[in-house]
Amino acid sequence: MDKDTRNAIERATQRIRRLLQEDFAEQLDAVFDVRMDGRVAEKGGRHLSGRQLILRDRIVAAIEHKRRAGMQQADAVRDYIRDAAFTTLNRFAALKMLEPRGLVQECISRGENSIGFQEFCGLAPALKTADGAGYRFYIESIFDELSTEVKVLFDRRDPASVLWPKKATFDDILEILNVADLKGVWKEDETIGWIYQFFNSGEERRQMREESAAPRNSRELAIRNQFFTPSYVVQFLTDNTLGRIWHKMRDGCTGLAEKCEYMVKRSDDAEESSSPAKKDPRDLRILDPACGSGHFLLYCFALLLLIYEEAWNDETPPASSVTGSTLRQDYATIDDLKKAAPGLILRHNLHGVDIDPRCAQIAQLALWMRAQRVYMDNKVARGERPIIRRANIVIAEPMPGDPKLVEDFSSSLRPAMIGGLFSEIVSEMRLAGEMGSLLPIERTLAKSINGARTAFNEEQSRKEAFLPGFAPVKSQREFDLSDISNSAFFEKVEENIFSALKAFVSDAVNGKGTRRRLFADDAEQGLAFVELFGRKFDVVLMNPPFGDGSLLAKQEFEKLYPRTKNDVYAAFVERGVEILHEGGMLGAITSRTGFFLSSFRSWREDVLLKKAPPVVFADLGAGVLDSAMVETAAYCLEVQS
Repeated sequence: MDKDTRNAIERATQRIRRLLQEDFAEQLDAVFDVRMDGRVAEKGGRHLSGRQLILRDRIVAAIEHKRRAGMQQADAVRDYIRDAAFTTLNRFAALKMLEPRGLVQECISRGENSIGFQEFCGLAPALKTADGAGYRFYIESIFDELSTEVKVLFDRRDPASVLWPKKATFDDILEILNVADLKGVWKEDETIGWIYQFFNSGEERRQMREESAAPRNSRELAIRNQFFTPSYVVQFLTDNTLGRIWHKMRDGCTGLAEKCEYMVKRSDDAEESSSPAKKDPRDLRILDPACGSGHFLLYCFALLLLIYEEAWNDETPPASSVTGSTLRQDYATIDDLKKAAPGLILRHNLHGVDIDPRCAQIAQLALWMRAQRVYMDNKVARGERPIIRRANIVIAEPMPGDPKLVEDFSSSLRPAMIGGLFSEIVSEMRLAGEMGSLLPIERTLAKSINGARTAFNEEQSRKEAFLPGFAPVKSQREFDLSDISNSAFFEKVEENIFSALKAFVSDAVNGKGTRRRLFADDAEQGLAFVELFGRKFDVVLMNPPFGDGSLLAKQEFEKLYPRTKNDVYAAFVERGVEILHEGGMLGAITSRTGFFLSSFRSWREDVLLKKAPPVVFADLGAGVLDSAMVETAAYCLEVQS
């Protein structure tokens, strides 16, 4: 995508953001009695209808949820408006991208004259109204249909989707989206990623840097490091990690040898390291620990399609640890496999983490659209396509900040030890938004669970050593193990918490639904984060943040990463190496400073040379990451056996 096209996307994104934020701020003030200075009326005004009172409760609950997470009241209101504007923009942009892919009828490219709405009105003529209410109903019905698969973006229960632009604003937005300068961008998968980057302006980033040398919180850390990774860098790093691993597993007999045009091949007389054991594709795990809009994951998707086909055709395939069977045993024909492959890739292979909740919207939408394109290419009819409900994109953020809800939920968990563990997870996740994938929560939890298991076994062995009533009293910090009957339950701790969360939300009554749903969404993300980092990966790919970390996490960050505390990107590489299998590979584009500055000596000696030496290295220089003022290098590391 050339510079002129990117500039056009940036102008459109910034114009729509201003329109939406001004409109939504006015609605909050004039309709819902929520002021920009943070003041919120105790009750909704008498002018509100019953439906508007319900909507107001959802808005206020969302703002209060942000405040309990540590925001000032005025900041919480502004952040809610940003969320609402970003979600609205993404939804309309998504429809523009879905139209040319045949995933929805023409619905917004000609406004109310779009073919889809005209046919809709043919069934219900009364919906063609002067105030646009019928058209809004039509668009929202599309959102509802799409939410069965792309829930994170189109779910209208999300408090960020409560507000709808006034008709004049809506008409202006459609006019901007439908200008001739943008006509060609909607067929490109990367367009939604550029919208994500351009939503926050360069001027906003400059102001943040002028006010503070280091990011002051997770939002600033995310905004300062939103730089789109060029496609050739994505290909270079992926070809030489995922591509190289599969190439070695098949002793070079793979179509990836041609498809991966950036793969660095050894000369004929060079010795290649021993080939790793073959894996069923469903057992290949790939992570982008700072995934942004999912650019790395999208390219991995393309390579994995070929990998799955080659594995199905393999004469001596391994069985998968997921099913215990080979691909050919699970899918009788190659057509059966092609139909299942997009869902398998999203379910088993691709994983992403980011501290910006908006990334979940963008990355999941992009991956879903990529899957739909494969179905279309394979001529799988819309009604025959397997439903893909979500991708493995996890938001790293603090878990619920409402102490009362945490206490209520924890006390409802049985055995009681699970409640104690959940409370510990909440405490440990307090800096998740500041540290993201750098938070090694799996270490703490593994230590706690193992400690509880040991304590339980010791207690069982000495159970009869005391007369009734004379057993030692547990300290307040110890887990309550009294209602655990055997050690098997320790293997299903997370499963029990997820089940309890669903029940907790379904029991919500009397206006508590939004607050409990927000609580449950955060808790679910937190538990998914824990689960993700409880396992190892074959490939880690990243364009991580660089520079200073968040001031709020400075002390914890320096304690956890003493060798790499001088720059966040070095810590991301250290963390990436830690979570890889032996023989696993890491690909990264970062500042080049780590390879020559004396302050990175420990990183070079202890992380790179001892644990994961470079396999390929490219000194790219300046001007690679769009507006980022940094000289970069792209390199791939291989974890030593």
